Amino acid sequence: MIKVEGLTRVYGAYTAVDDVTFTCEPGRVTGFLGPNGAGKSTTMRIMVGLTPPTKGRTTIKGVDYHDLPNPGRTVGVLLDASAQHGGRTGREVLTLSAMTMGLPSSRVDEMLQLVSLSPSEAKRRVKNYSLGMKQRLGIANALLGDPEILILDEPANGLDPAGIRWMRGLLKSYADRGGTVLLSSHLLHEVEMIADEMILIGRGKILAQGDRAALLSHNTKVETLATSLDNDGLSAALSAKGIPVVPAGEGLRITAEPVEVGRTAVEHHIVLTDLRSGDGGLEELFLQLTADTQREGVVA
Repeated sequence: MIKVEGLTRVYGAYTAVDDVTFTCEPGRVTGFLGPNGAGKSTTMRIMVGLTPPTKGRTTIKGVDYHDLPNPGRTVGVLLDASAQHGGRTGREVLTLSAMTMGLPSSRVDEMLQLVSLSPSEAKRRVKNYSLGMKQRLGIANALLGDPEILILDEPANGLDPAGIRWMRGLLKSYADRGGTVLLSSHLLHEVEMIADEMILIGRGKILAQGDRAALLSHNTKVETLATSLDNDGLSAALSAKGIPVVPAGEGLRITAEPVEVGRTAVEHHIVLTDLRSGDGGLEELFLQLTADTQREGVVA
């Protein structure tokens, strides 16, 4: 378990993390979501003792990270895949970590195979790796000690679609076996597919947290996209009920639940060819909650 309590980190007049509190439970993948500069990486650095907090505390299995007797055997960490020694080979990087943790060399071979780094790639120097290969090596390093907890900062960065799918399955199976996973990302779609719980952060503050259903309950704007064989008739029928309707491509954008649109279509014997939620899901909620942190602004 990871526990974060009242965590704050201040740099002069700038507050990077502002009174953040949350818990990551065993057997679950927790997605830590936020735009660039939201405070995700700083929070994770504090968790593993790389940055001291100004106030508050983080514990792993009830103790501070630096009090763990052999940290790599308890928590696997990947904060920056590019921060690996470029002059060493991939195998050397893992071998040194294995020696530090008191692991047999056979564990290195297991991890190289797990992350699909071939024997020839393992002999290459890390400075000649692509970003995706560095990510795979970093994930191998995090998993090397067979830890109970994983803390991963943007692990999908640089991976191709097949690599992202592989990583998704890897982390989900890890959690299914009872592991605790904290996964930070700005790739909402990828996190949404595997996370049991999501924490949204912006400007250092927690904006919302919970599972997908709980988060989407924050979104009070309900819209439906519908297309029918008689869009004009459907629009007139909905408008007669006081339901706002506007054209949207080949169909209609309707401010009502899909069930109400379907009921109206049945009442007026109108055949629907498409009916789906138009609220934008988690991405729309995320953009709304972090609107004041987006460089590009958010189109309403």
